[in-house]
Amino acid sequence: MFSNITDRIRLLFRKDKEPYLCFYRMLGFYPRNIEIYQQALLHKSSSVKSGKGKLLNNERLEFLGDAILDAVVADIVYKRFEGKREGFLTNTRSKIVQRETLNRVAVEIGLDKLIKYTTRQSSHNSYMCGNAFEALIGAIYLDRGYRVCKWFMEERIIKQYLNLDKISRKEVNFKSKLIEWSQKNKFEIAFNLVGQSVDNEQNPIFETMITVENIAGGSGKGYSKKESQQEAAHETLDKIKNDPQFIDAIFAAKSEREKSEEDPMAVATRPASEVPAISVTQEEKNPERYEDTERIIAEAEDAAFQEEAQQKEDK
Repeated sequence: MFSNITDRIRLLFRKDKEPYLCFYRMLGFYPRNIEIYQQALLHKSSSVKSGKGKLLNNERLEFLGDAILDAVVADIVYKRFEGKREGFLTNTRSKIVQRETLNRVAVEIGLDKLIKYTTRQSSHNSYMCGNAFEALIGAIYLDRGYRVCKWFMEERIIKQYLNLDKISRKEVNFKSKLIEWSQKNKFEIAFNLVGQSVDNEQNPIFETMITVENIAGGSGKGYSKKESQQEAAHETLDKIKNDPQFIDAIFAAKSEREKSEEDPMAVATRPASEVPAISVTQEEKNPERYEDTERIIAEAEDAAFQEEAQQKEDK
């Protein structure tokens, strides 16, 4: 796709050859702006100050890389599985970019050995390698552009470490994981069929809405009730992981329900609109609930693969 000859010639005149060679072995090409790749390996626990006094770490690159990775993998999956429906493509992409996959790939390419972090952080941050991988994608994009990002994912990652056909046949049972999470944390959840329609070819479409402690969670559509429930459960898990206001609301509603069950006359259930938004003070007062929830949702996303018979091609 591209030649490394010019970059190799430039390398001959550099005194600090080893960092360039290290990245070359991992990436398959030489960095042009090596500083941005080094920043991608800098965890926030080991932030350094720039010449302008700003703290530098890999968080901004991780944000960028996350978006680029979604686009690149969607591009690859779309072309690889011609004729597949949107739901199939979305699920396959999700399995590739999920934290378990990114963590494993990061270790496979040796990225874990290059990340700079404090020992204290490594003991509980199970996402560090996956986050650094996303930051690396962000660095590649800024240094070389979209085409090289896509080449890197196709040639250096997917061809060597990921079997797309096998991944596409695996199903993440989001519904069972959501139920497991609710039972472990004593939440009341409900799967509600809220709509049924047909598409242009008169195929039935089902719509499911999930409530957690009577608060609206995720919704999903599918060509079967099971498919719509899976989509709704997936969206709900995403909200639990990424929406602090939602998780604070369901914890508050759960607390109110438990109080009313103990003394029905003492507490009246408040509508969801009156539940206070999350604040830093609340989170600091109850860190264990957020840490436990984060861990459980990580299990739901990262360890939810269940081997099944090959998925029906175009159900």
